[in-house]
Amino acid sequence: MKFAFLIFKYFPYGGMQRDMLRTATRLAEAGHSVDIFTMSWDGQMPREDLPEGNIRAHIMPGNGWFNFQKYQDFIGQVQARIAREFSFDLVVGYNRISGLDVYFAADPCFIERAHKQRNWLYRLTPRYRWFQKIEQAIFSPQAKTQMLMVDMAEKAVFQRWYQTQDDRFHYIPPYLSGERLQLHDRAEMRSYLRDAFNLPPETKIALLVGSGFYMKGLDRAVQALASLPADMRKDFKLIAIGQDKPAPFIRMANKLKVADNLIISRGRPDIPQLMQGANFYLHPAYRENTGLVILEALASGLPVLATASCGYAVHVQEADAGQVVPVPFEQATLNRMLQEMVSLVHARDTRLEKWRDNGLQYARRLMMENDGSAEAAIMLRIAGQKQEAAI
Repeated sequence: MKFAFLIFKYFPYGGMQRDMLRTATRLAEAGHSVDIFTMSWDGQMPREDLPEGNIRAHIMPGNGWFNFQKYQDFIGQVQARIAREFSFDLVVGYNRISGLDVYFAADPCFIERAHKQRNWLYRLTPRYRWFQKIEQAIFSPQAKTQMLMVDMAEKAVFQRWYQTQDDRFHYIPPYLSGERLQLHDRAEMRSYLRDAFNLPPETKIALLVGSGFYMKGLDRAVQALASLPADMRKDFKLIAIGQDKPAPFIRMANKLKVADNLIISRGRPDIPQLMQGANFYLHPAYRENTGLVILEALASGLPVLATASCGYAVHVQEADAGQVVPVPFEQATLNRMLQEMVSLVHARDTRLEKWRDNGLQYARRLMMENDGSAEAAIMLRIAGQKQEAAI
């Protein structure tokens, strides 16, 4: 079968991007072909001499002053090219795009956030109207797009706004790659992390990983960092790693006089090793459909402090592998919980070891539910049903 994957941007450290390439690889290894259409590609391109050589990437930059205009131009280019040059069995989108057979719903409901997290003026902007129209084209009862859901709790939100039929939603169990469970000596990883950032051996470290620092709550983390007593901050570092502009958060840290406690780094390929060397993971995101990095932290034996507005924060609670800041979010609650976590680290409290063990055991159970082929299997089934309906 022939598949088209559409994604606005590819970079190697994004959770959605890794999901996309893994699914493309599984399909290619099974003898199918995948053409990936994207505005930009950061990282190694698919190689034709590998077993997954049936994957081809087409880079088509969008034009426009604003991002949503670039997206619209890209969509128009891709749809015209597909109609002119290709015949696909299934067209899959990893961003909100009209005209899809399948939408990988990695992002939460746009219109819900626009009404609950923005004021009414935002809903008068061209950007709002464009994204709302695209989302409606995917989820309206008249549409035929099938949804792959990584968090079924978000299903009710979409249905509240669009009345989408139940049978168009397909659940994907969480996936963790085997490399996340390749544990190394913890003492060696502690040294590895501290050497990587030129830090003294006694430094206590919290990691925050993810592209899009604002949505990941780095501003909340910096405020919580500033709330720590001076003696706790003395040998404590928050290391944020991801693809985003660091300047606004560095300015905030300078203003709050905690710049010496904050390190911001671009995305790196050694996240599993860094996680195994940290003391705990901090993820105070505003809202995330999933938050795969939370599960990756559990698989690394890393206690987690996350906000309940992340879909995968529920796994922290089910595993008893850390703490979850409840909704509605209050900065004072995060401040208090961060202080508790740092206190446990200083005291070498046995709860940290319990959370580590619980997280590791829970992650191993998740690995048994999805070996990485669930998305490909669902796409093949939908493509087969589409072919049968066309006969």
